[in-house]
Amino acid sequence: MATVRHALTRDGWILFFTRSVRLFAYGALSVVLVLYLTGLGLSAGQTGMLLTLTLGGDTAVSLWLSTRADRLGRRRMLVIGAVLMAAAGLAFAATGNFALLVVAGTIGVISPSGNEVGPFLSIEQAALSEIVPGDSRTGVFAWYTLAGSFATAAGALAGGELSQALQRTSVTAVASYRAVLVLYAALAVLLAVCFVQVSPAVELHRSGTGHAPLPSWGISRSRRVVGHLAALFALDAFAGGFVVQSFAAYWFHLRFGVRPATLGGIFFGANLLAGVSALLASRLAARFGLVRTMVFTHLPSNVLLILVPLMPTLPLAILVLFARFSISQMDVPTRQAYVMAVVAPEERSAAAGITGVARTTGAAVAPVFAGWMFARPALESLPFLVAGALKIVYDLMLYRGFVGKREA
Repeated sequence: MATVRHALTRDGWILFFTRSVRLFAYGALSVVLVLYLTGLGLSAGQTGMLLTLTLGGDTAVSLWLSTRADRLGRRRMLVIGAVLMAAAGLAFAATGNFALLVVAGTIGVISPSGNEVGPFLSIEQAALSEIVPGDSRTGVFAWYTLAGSFATAAGALAGGELSQALQRTSVTAVASYRAVLVLYAALAVLLAVCFVQVSPAVELHRSGTGHAPLPSWGISRSRRVVGHLAALFALDAFAGGFVVQSFAAYWFHLRFGVRPATLGGIFFGANLLAGVSALLASRLAARFGLVRTMVFTHLPSNVLLILVPLMPTLPLAILVLFARFSISQMDVPTRQAYVMAVVAPEERSAAAGITGVARTTGAAVAPVFAGWMFARPALESLPFLVAGALKIVYDLMLYRGFVGKREA
């Protein structure tokens, strides 16, 4: 931690704070979002379709903003993303009309998974890479991931507890979930204020005068490797889209009748464990390499994911879920550091954006299928099995394609 603290400037600490605020909002929303939408009268199938369209819209927003961030300004794009996040939260809180929800979710930034959506992650990664020495990058990304995991955990706990506390009064269940959406929008406003405080040091600094202008998509020399990574990341995210945190919480509710406050506690613990697992990644990567660390920690976590719905009791299901989360995030900082290492500095925002968009695109497709499965009691556990199997395929393909290649 001392090395990371020394490497971070004031801008770095602001970006850590914005990451924490954002993931707190995402975590709070993820626990209640599906419950809110079904409480409004949407079917499981409609909810899955809405989440797919929402993630699809987030993909388009993220791609447009991140691929232009190095040319138009990273801070400017981050502020725009925060405004879209606030607008989406208010719109979801204000209406139960399916068509209007689709429009709001498509244009705005809504996270049904508790994970990053929108342009924030890719631009912040590039900004941190601009102000952090290369030999500290993986460690900084590990703590950055840890901060997000802890914030997601706290948000999940707060979202569940807030809605449960309101329901103990005269507030209806739907109204209690709506309060979480209002909180989500308020935190987005705070994000916009914080991004305004970031200094120009996070922007791309191109030394000399002989550089060609950046292409419209922000990437040129690294196009092939970024395309390969993007395809693999899309597969991994497609698999994960079957068990986004909102659907995982919904599965616990359907299978064991778990209430929102308990759901918040479950995912609070799960995300805390995920954060600790990310922190261990930098040490493993220093010894075994980034790609090996990604694959050899991700594989067993996916086996555990398959085992979750096979557990006969709630305590056993929670135990396996916790075991899975305790190793599931070690690939995150290593993946982020690897992308930053294999592209030129002027391509970092675009590379992170394109690979991030690939992940969002993959994740956007899956919920419509997951919703169809959850609507059929006999298939409600199938999303876990599909997700685990596809993630194992991703791990094997990543190892085959990239082990032993450049990592710095």
